[in-house]
Amino acid sequence: MSARSRDEGGNRPPPSGDGIAPTLAELIALKALAQRRPPARRGRHGPAGPAQSHLRGRGMEYAESREYVAGDDVRHIDWRLTARSGRTHTKLFQAERERLTLIVADTAPSLYFGTRVRFKSVQAARAGALAAWAAVAEGDRVAILRGSLREPPVRPASGMRGALRVLDALVRWYRQPPADDAGLSVALDHAGRLLRPGSRLLVLADPRSVTGVPAMRWSALAAHHTVLVAMPTDALEREPPQALLPFAVAGERIELDMADPRQRQAWLAAFERPVQDALAQLPRRGVRAVALPAESEGHEWLPLFNGAAQPQVA
Repeated sequence: MSARSRDEGGNRPPPSGDGIAPTLAELIALKALAQRRPPARRGRHGPAGPAQSHLRGRGMEYAESREYVAGDDVRHIDWRLTARSGRTHTKLFQAERERLTLIVADTAPSLYFGTRVRFKSVQAARAGALAAWAAVAEGDRVAILRGSLREPPVRPASGMRGALRVLDALVRWYRQPPADDAGLSVALDHAGRLLRPGSRLLVLADPRSVTGVPAMRWSALAAHHTVLVAMPTDALEREPPQALLPFAVAGERIELDMADPRQRQAWLAAFERPVQDALAQLPRRGVRAVALPAESEGHEWLPLFNGAAQPQVA
């Protein structure tokens, strides 16, 4: 068995549509799958079930400022306007009617690899597209960002416009490794500045990127937001054959003997253990987590995204 991996030396990426790079048409086609819902159950007083209200309750969306009157909450004083006008003003807030669904795309080079059906990067793009379509169907605004010190986040938008912006970013970022990838921690820094309380956060990441983030950081995110981490995995990484595997590294051929127990143990420690550690530890931090085999259709995790309970990990 030989692994397929993308050339990171600046060569032109392989043509799209073969599981090596995501295509816009492929991601658009996932809309029907993401927005397919079971019919509402019939209750005593009418339908009951998956229908959701777009009203998220009282949020902290700024509306306007007006002059302070007795009884206003002093915590909401608009100090800047007060200083400019010489009269005390207070901020008014309106109900948050559109939740933000933010997608964080890890672009670590280890994602641009695959041996079955598609690259892990393509599976990440598919998961992001499914999330975007599901979110806009629920009335959410959607946005996406990656760990970059140069490229800003894709700004939140609702409806078809918001979904297509996200899909365009997924195609660009997962076609080949961006040269300026700054890591998942930087991406989460950007996310912290964009998220509002009550937002929904989907993190698409290589398992080793996930385990490199301090545990307390996941806890802090989960304290104010609904967080799901989706980790694409490859069959060769999960269960290598007990055989001699040839690889090309920096122009040289090397062979790894996967029948050697020590070599096999080292392999699984590098690739499979981070997956299992994340699946076990993240739910304890209030974060939902799921592994996405690259060879699967990749939509089985959607109930978790829509609020289903986290399954127990053995």
